[in-house]
Amino acid sequence: MLQLFRNNSPFTVIVLFIFTLLVKFNVLLHPVTPVFIPGHFIYNYIIKGLYLVFRRGAFAYTMLGIIILFIQALYLKSISIRHKLFPRYTYIPAFVYLLITSIYPPFNTFSETLLLNWLLLGAMDIMFGFTQTTQPRKLIFNASFLLSMAALFQFTLLAFFFLLLVGMVMFRSFNLGEWSVALMGYATPLYFLACVLFLADKFYLFSEWPHIGFSLSSQVVSPFYLIVTLVALFILLASGVYAMQQNVAMSNIYIRRDWIALSFYLIISILVAILTDQEIKTAWLITIPALSIVISHALLLEKNKRFSNFIFYFSLVFLIFCLMANK
Repeated sequence: MLQLFRNNSPFTVIVLFIFTLLVKFNVLLHPVTPVFIPGHFIYNYIIKGLYLVFRRGAFAYTMLGIIILFIQALYLKSISIRHKLFPRYTYIPAFVYLLITSIYPPFNTFSETLLLNWLLLGAMDIMFGFTQTTQPRKLIFNASFLLSMAALFQFTLLAFFFLLLVGMVMFRSFNLGEWSVALMGYATPLYFLACVLFLADKFYLFSEWPHIGFSLSSQVVSPFYLIVTLVALFILLASGVYAMQQNVAMSNIYIRRDWIALSFYLIISILVAILTDQEIKTAWLITIPALSIVISHALLLEKNKRFSNFIFYFSLVFLIFCLMANK
């Protein structure tokens, strides 16, 4: 069964979509509508816009969230292939992303964090291309622009500015002009939003933007579920890191730098999730893209297929446990 997702066949997309509907079927049976988040005025305006289309149709919002997750999974797979993060073409990153997002029902609903993952993945995708481009300043501006846009949605994502610095240091030799472009790209969304709010006489909304909290899944079913989930995720992450050390050791210097940057992505996203308000139930969704790519190594370890098969079936048992616990 694991070999099915390891292949790069277009038919695997159909299998992945069927898998998505199966593991998220319970969420579709109990759909929810997105709620306004105090201080997150950009997201609140998006919800108001969607209300004109979906009204109070909870199923439509939930289905939209699942479709977005599915497309993000394919985008994650596309990033891994284009930047050669793995030694072979595979749908495993997409499979792992869909699996891990299914362990907690709120992850599968339409949310602000779901939109933020688009911006962060887009920025990381662009940053991976810093080393091999004839237009570095264009890419630098686009990456910094996306990271700044993400921070406008959620204040704690300002921490991802450090990811931009890491990318500039690792992927580019020092060039004052390029660093100026990076700062300009990061400042542009802030400048334009300030102008729009000032002209609309709503500049006071900027005072509601700074929000720092402490989010450690208070909405879980039980302490037992939380402990099992944390232990299982730690095992999957540790197995991914173990396999990554063997796979990356055979890669060139550019791919190694990509993996170092991805590790910083994971660390920063964990810190951001911890410092996010508790009322944002999907705060930890921000960690899953990087987490999924790291865990994918364990399922792609060619030298020890028993190990990769064990991790595959362990992840399925973990998924079934979470689906039953959240039923």
